Amino acid sequence: MTTQNPKAADLKDISVEEKLRALYEMQSIDAEVDRIKTLRGELPLEVQDLEDEIVGLDTRISNLNTEVSGLGDTVTKKKQEIKEADLLIKKYEAQQSNVRNNREFDSISKEIEFQKLEIELCEKRIKEFSAEAANKKTLIEKSDAVLADKKVDLDAKKGELDAIVSETQLEEDKLTEKSADYRTKIEDRLINAYTRIRSNARNGLAVVTVERDACGGCFNKIPPQRQMDIRTRKKIIVCEYCGRILVDRYICDYDNSLEKADIEAAEAKPKRRTRKTKA
Repeated sequence: MTTQNPKAADLKDISVEEKLRALYEMQSIDAEVDRIKTLRGELPLEVQDLEDEIVGLDTRISNLNTEVSGLGDTVTKKKQEIKEADLLIKKYEAQQSNVRNNREFDSISKEIEFQKLEIELCEKRIKEFSAEAANKKTLIEKSDAVLADKKVDLDAKKGELDAIVSETQLEEDKLTEKSADYRTKIEDRLINAYTRIRSNARNGLAVVTVERDACGGCFNKIPPQRQMDIRTRKKIIVCEYCGRILVDRYICDYDNSLEKADIEAAEAKPKRRTRKTKA
């Protein structure tokens, strides 16, 4: 036994005209919400970009500090190696005075020479590491300055955005609530189609009126018979060019809107000219 969707069951008695009216009203509300969001301009994106930049700078500064710390440890290690080499040189020099033959003297002399070369190498490495550490510290100082400027910019942008949001948030919340109310009058398949069309449309319009015999979205001409079908509001009709849902311009005029549409259609027809007959 299959169970019926509660929402679908509740919408069975709602006419197509009411659904079209709900779609159009919902589109008008969503368009107003879009307008409010447009007032914020690029500020939300700018704030997000600044926040990302600040996170990146923090990470870079942290990595540079780690590298500087590592270089400092390496320099300390090299200095310790120099001290050890100096002690060995003193030890070997003391042994040279007690050698018994030239062979032992030459051997100790080579050890002394090797330790001196080790000291020279360590001193060279210390200079290289110290210079690298100094360069990284300079980069850290520059990055810190940039970071401080970015934080100032972020605070300013956030303040500007918060001011705009505080002015429009209440209105946006009310509109969003009204849009949600209209969604309860429309089945899920229409809501999904509406959402899909809006996301694909550059201007965010999924429901448009017929204006001057053309689609209000893509402005392509609509055949007269199709316009008549739209005015009857007996079924959902979409533009064959852009896929937007089409409604007549009087969809939200509750007072004799169909009659007004018929009168307008009649007035739009060219009048037949009559030929005068001579007496």
